[in-house]
Amino acid sequence: MIFLCPANALAEGQSKSFIINQGSTQGSTEQTLIGVRRHGQVYVYINRCPHRGIGLEWLPDQFLDASGTLLQCATHGALFLIETGECVAGPCSGQHLSALSCHEDADGIWLD
Repeated sequence: MIFLCPANALAEGQSKSFIINQGSTQGSTEQTLIGVRRHGQVYVYINRCPHRGIGLEWLPDQFLDASGTLLQCATHGALFLIETGECVAGPCSGQHLSALSCHEDADGIWLD
Protein backbone atom coordinates (compact mmCIF):
# COMPACT_ATOMS: atom_id res chain seq x y z
CA MET A 1 0.00 0.00 0.00
CA ILE A 2 1.10 3.54 -0.77
CA PHE A 3 -0.10 6.49 1.30
CA LEU A 4 -1.47 9.29 -0.91
CA CYS A 5 -2.77 11.91 1.54
CA PRO A 6 -4.82 12.57 4.66
CA ALA A 7 -8.55 12.22 3.97
CA ASN A 8 -9.20 15.95 4.49
CA ALA A 9 -6.65 16.85 1.78
CA LEU A 10 -9.13 15.72 -0.90
CA ALA A 11 -12.44 17.47 -0.29
CA GLU A 12 -15.77 16.64 -1.91
CA GLY A 13 -15.80 17.76 -5.56
CA GLN A 14 -12.03 18.34 -5.58
CA SER A 15 -9.29 16.81 -7.73
CA LYS A 16 -5.63 16.43 -6.83
CA SER A 17 -2.50 15.03 -8.41
CA PHE A 18 -0.17 12.60 -6.69
CA ILE A 19 3.32 11.57 -7.72
CA ILE A 20 4.42 8.12 -6.65
CA ASN A 21 7.70 6.32 -7.20
CA GLN A 22 7.59 2.85 -8.67
CA GLY A 23 10.70 0.81 -8.10
CA SER A 24 12.03 -1.86 -10.44
CA THR A 25 15.26 -3.71 -11.08
CA GLN A 26 16.22 -0.95 -13.55
CA GLY A 27 15.59 1.82 -11.00
CA SER A 28 12.74 4.00 -9.89
CA THR A 29 10.23 5.79 -12.10
CA GLU A 30 7.69 8.43 -11.20
CA GLN A 31 4.01 7.96 -11.96
CA THR A 32 1.52 10.82 -11.78
CA LEU A 33 -1.98 9.98 -10.57
CA ILE A 34 -5.32 11.78 -10.43
CA GLY A 35 -7.40 11.60 -7.28
CA VAL A 36 -10.95 12.93 -7.16
CA ARG A 37 -13.70 12.71 -4.55
CA ARG A 38 -17.31 12.51 -5.73
CA HIS A 39 -20.31 11.74 -3.52
CA GLY A 40 -17.91 10.77 -0.73
CA GLN A 41 -16.09 8.16 -2.81
CA VAL A 42 -12.44 8.52 -3.84
CA TYR A 43 -11.38 7.53 -7.38
CA VAL A 44 -7.77 7.27 -8.56
CA TYR A 45 -6.56 7.11 -12.15
CA ILE A 46 -3.21 7.24 -13.92
CA ASN A 47 -2.82 10.78 -15.25
CA ARG A 48 -2.60 9.81 -18.90
CA CYS A 49 -5.18 10.59 -21.57
CA PRO A 50 -5.80 7.51 -23.77
CA HIS A 51 -5.82 9.77 -26.86
CA ARG A 52 -2.24 11.10 -26.74
CA GLY A 53 -0.79 9.64 -23.55
CA ILE A 54 -0.34 13.06 -21.94
CA GLY A 55 -1.45 14.45 -18.58
CA LEU A 56 -4.97 15.83 -18.28
CA GLU A 57 -4.54 18.91 -16.07
CA TRP A 58 -4.41 22.47 -17.35
CA LEU A 59 -3.09 23.80 -14.02
CA PRO A 60 -1.79 21.88 -10.99
CA ASP A 61 -4.61 19.82 -9.44
CA GLN A 62 -7.12 21.07 -12.05
CA PHE A 63 -8.67 18.00 -13.68
CA LEU A 64 -12.38 18.79 -13.56
CA ASP A 65 -14.54 20.51 -16.18
CA ALA A 66 -16.37 23.77 -15.41
CA SER A 67 -19.35 21.86 -13.97
CA GLY A 68 -17.12 19.84 -11.63
CA THR A 69 -18.84 16.63 -12.71
CA LEU A 70 -16.40 15.26 -15.30
CA LEU A 71 -12.65 14.87 -15.65
CA GLN A 72 -11.38 16.87 -18.62
CA CYS A 73 -8.24 16.65 -20.75
CA ALA A 74 -6.95 20.17 -21.18
CA THR A 75 -5.27 19.42 -24.52
CA HIS A 76 -8.17 18.23 -26.66
CA GLY A 77 -11.17 18.58 -24.34
CA ALA A 78 -11.96 14.90 -23.86
CA LEU A 79 -14.44 14.36 -21.00
CA PHE A 80 -14.35 11.35 -18.67
CA LEU A 81 -16.86 10.01 -16.15
CA ILE A 82 -15.42 10.34 -12.65
CA GLU A 83 -16.89 7.04 -11.48
CA THR A 84 -15.55 4.85 -14.31
CA GLY A 85 -12.93 6.84 -16.23
CA GLU A 86 -14.85 6.26 -19.48
CA CYS A 87 -14.39 8.95 -22.14
CA VAL A 88 -17.86 10.20 -23.07
CA ALA A 89 -16.83 13.04 -25.41
CA GLY A 90 -13.74 13.87 -27.44
CA PRO A 91 -11.18 12.11 -29.60
CA CYS A 92 -10.93 9.03 -27.37
CA SER A 93 -14.67 8.45 -26.90
CA GLY A 94 -15.35 4.97 -25.54
CA GLN A 95 -11.84 4.50 -24.16
CA HIS A 96 -11.01 4.64 -20.44
CA LEU A 97 -8.52 6.18 -18.07
CA SER A 98 -6.54 3.52 -16.21
CA ALA A 99 -8.17 3.09 -12.80
CA LEU A 100 -6.20 2.12 -9.71
CA SER A 101 -7.58 0.46 -6.62
CA CYS A 102 -7.58 2.62 -3.51
CA HIS A 103 -9.20 2.76 -0.11
CA GLU A 104 -9.74 5.26 2.65
CA ASP A 105 -9.43 4.74 6.40
CA ALA A 106 -8.94 6.85 9.51
CA ASP A 107 -5.33 7.57 8.50
CA GLY A 108 -6.10 8.77 4.98
CA ILE A 109 -6.27 7.67 1.36
CA TRP A 110 -4.17 4.72 0.23
CA LEU A 111 -3.30 3.20 -3.12
CA ASP A 112 -3.73 -0.59 -2.87
